[in-house]
Order: sequence, then C-alpha cells, then structure tokens
Amino acid sequence: MKKILVANRGEIALRIMKTIRKMGIQSVAVYSEIDRNAPHVLYADEAVCIGPAPSSQSYLRADHIIEIAIQLDVDGIHPGYGFLSENAEFSEKVNKAGMIFIGPSSEAINMMGSKIAAKESVKKYNIPLVPGMDKAISDPKEAIEIADYIGYPILIKASAGGGGKGMRIVQNKEEFPGQMERAMSEALSAFGDNSVFIEKFVTAPRHIEIQILADNHGNVVHLFERECSIQRRHQKLIEEAPSSILTAEMRNAMGTSACDVARACNYSGAGTVEFLVDEKMNYYFLEMNTRLQVEHPVTEMITGLDLVEQQIRVARGEKLKFKQEDLTINGHAIELRICSEDPINNFLPSIGTLEVFSLPDLENIRLDSGYVQGMEIPIQYDPLLAKLIAYGKDRAEAIHKLVNAIDQFRVEGLATTLEFGKYVLEHKLFTTGQFDTNFIKDHFNADEWQASFSEEKEVVAALASYLFLEDAKQLREIVRFD
Repeated sequence: MKKILVANRGEIALRIMKTIRKMGIQSVAVYSEIDRNAPHVLYADEAVCIGPAPSSQSYLRADHIIEIAIQLDVDGIHPGYGFLSENAEFSEKVNKAGMIFIGPSSEAINMMGSKIAAKESVKKYNIPLVPGMDKAISDPKEAIEIADYIGYPILIKASAGGGGKGMRIVQNKEEFPGQMERAMSEALSAFGDNSVFIEKFVTAPRHIEIQILADNHGNVVHLFERECSIQRRHQKLIEEAPSSILTAEMRNAMGTSACDVARACNYSGAGTVEFLVDEKMNYYFLEMNTRLQVEHPVTEMITGLDLVEQQIRVARGEKLKFKQEDLTINGHAIELRICSEDPINNFLPSIGTLEVFSLPDLENIRLDSGYVQGMEIPIQYDPLLAKLIAYGKDRAEAIHKLVNAIDQFRVEGLATTLEFGKYVLEHKLFTTGQFDTNFIKDHFNADEWQASFSEEKEVVAALASYLFLEDAKQLREIVRFD
C-alpha cells in the first residue's frame, strides 16, 4: 500500500497517520466543516472535506468516503474506531471498490456484531458464557418468562450493538416491563433494531479484555489483557495492562479462549475479546470488538508492538513475525481518558474552548490527542479530548507517574475528567486492586469530592497569599535597608 485514507477524526486519526508516515506510506484525511483546522487534517499528506459537522452528513457517509478514496487513488482505508469501523457493509464496499479495508472481513464483523450470533459461534470451543437466553427477543411477555427462569438480577442488552446503549439492569420482576421498554426503545434509536437478549447479571464483575492479532495465514496470538473496570454508564474511563488480579494460569486460559473466539469467526487483524470476571474468578465471554480499541496504547507500551502497524501489515497479506511464545509482558501501563465531561454534574458533556491545554514533556508519558490549545470542542462528537498514558516498571510506578502527569497537565476553559482520574488513582481500593465495575457508583460522591477539591484550592490560595505577603515584607526590608 502506498496511500491510506483514514476514515475518522480526532486523536485516533492522528495516531494512525503517525504510523502510516513512519511506514513510508502517504495518508489522506477526511474532515467535516467544523474539523477544518484539526490536527489530523493538518498532519495528513492530503485532506478532503466530506460535509457538515453532524456525523451523519460527514464521517458516516460511507459511499462518499469511498468515492473520494477512488478519486485519490487510495490503496487502503483504515476506519479507526467508532463511526464506520464495525460496519460490515462498508468493509465489503471498500473491498469491492478494489481497495483494502484495514480490518476484518465483513463476515467476521457481522458475526461478532450480533451478540447472539457471537455466542453461538464460540460454543464449539467450550468458552464460558454468562447464563442467559440464546436468541434475540422483542416480545416483552416472553422476555419476562425467560427472566423468571434465569433469576434476578438480570441484564437486558441490545442485540445489535454495544457501548452501553440499550442496556438495563433489572433487580426484580416488578420493574422489568418498564426497563424492557426503555432498553428496546434505546436499541431501536441507536441501532435501528429493537431486539434484545437477556442474561444473568454478574453483580460485582471485573471487566477484562484480551487483545488478539490474527493474520490471513491461520496464525492467531494474544497480546495479554487490559483491565477496564473503572467505568461510568458502561463507558470506560481508566484502563491498564496487565490486570492486577490475573494469575499466569488464568491469563493463559483467557488468552486461549480469546484466540478461539478469533478462530470461530475466521478473524483477521487486531481485535479485542471482552470478558467478565466474577468474585470467584470465573470468567465469561462478553463480546468481541472487531476494531482497534481506544485503550490500545497500554498494550503497545507493555509489548513494544505498534498495533496499527500490525493491522496494516496483516492487511497487506503479511504473516505475523512472532509466535505466542515470543511475547512477554514488560512493565505496567495505565491510561486515563480525558473527556470534556463534568464529573460533579453526573459526567454530562462540557462544551467550550480549550483556553489552556498543555502537558510538559515527561519521561514515560504518552499523550494521544486530536485537539490543541485554542480549539473549540464540538458537541457533535464523542467527548474524548485526549488519552494520557503512563508507563512504569510496575503498577505502583505507573500510578505514580500518571498522578504526576495529571498534576502537571493544565486544562482550562471547560470541565474535564482529569482531576477525577487523580481521585481514582489515589483511592485505596484502586491502589490495592480491590475494585470492580461498580467503583464509581459505590465509591464516588460528587458533592464530597467537590468539597475536598474546594478545600484543596483554598489551601493553595492561602499558601500563595502567605508567600506573596512574605515576599512583600522582604521587599520592604530591602528598600528600607537601601
């Protein structure tokens, strides 16, 4: 491949383009009108405007993006994550247009895009599954009967998608009808399909995922795990690799299961297999994400591999240059998603101008961002501003480095999750590894946090005032002496 179009925006588009350039390949950016001066647009070798700000009129215009790629003699299209990355029809159209879709086949995307089909496909490998129904359903009456059989609490999940959309936890039979209706309505709005499925709700799970790589020659390896249990509304905020709770034996078992999931759908490229781990350390297959993950940098830091480079090499038909026994975990990495959200106000979006946005150059700290100081943060897209990643020789050092980076990161103009990240990293349950996906719900009190944060600011202000008065006093002494 000599030229690759990146069908995305923001930090992931820029991150992909950096690897493309490193490999000696030209890059093409596409952008909406509001992203005209975005870093990924300025970095690319070529850039084309594809429409107004709403993603439905720009980044989701599959046919228009393909037309542009053909006009510019593009060899491959990298979809990043989100937008068209898990759109099987887009993948197929790219290939039919004579270009390479840098990702799995449309068949694999389709199979893993349906939670029911995904679970059915992995059964022959005896991969542990959460107890539940094995078919999609849209009849509330039938759903209640199934829920009664499984036993409460149960989880209603949209069959056609993820990201927390169309997902409801139901504690008892009385609240089931209302929650079922909400889940179906949200699923229809988000994915155009109101069918859901029901499974037993694991009350205090850890969310652990395995990164896999597969080529077109039958080779599949896993690149170990990522811990993704710090979440709000089923959206991840802090991810780390490796997990603090996995033994070598469990890591091998989950890695083998993840590779089997990839084999079940004849997977090619980089993908992530997600699992729930309960209090007794039983693990259950959750789903497979058939794309690059937001949190892929922590895996890159502990393995030394560039996952985007691996995606491109696989897409070019190359064999993986390493086997499972060649891969080892080196150190520890933690990522904080810096989102334009207000933790004090239930993590609602915070829109404004990045009046100040700067991080000093720090050792073993990586910042992936699609924004620079002075830019307006648009409401039309995901609130992710940047990903702040720290690497250390062990978990304690990685935590220390990330806290230090947060302290030196200056962001002004809008509310972000930066200081919230520090709160989590310094919490005893996090530092000791004794947390689960309920951490924010059970242990984060916005009012108490705001009060402590205000007290901290008052102390800083008092200290600054004291130092100012002392300096003034010394200056008066010098003037009197002169």
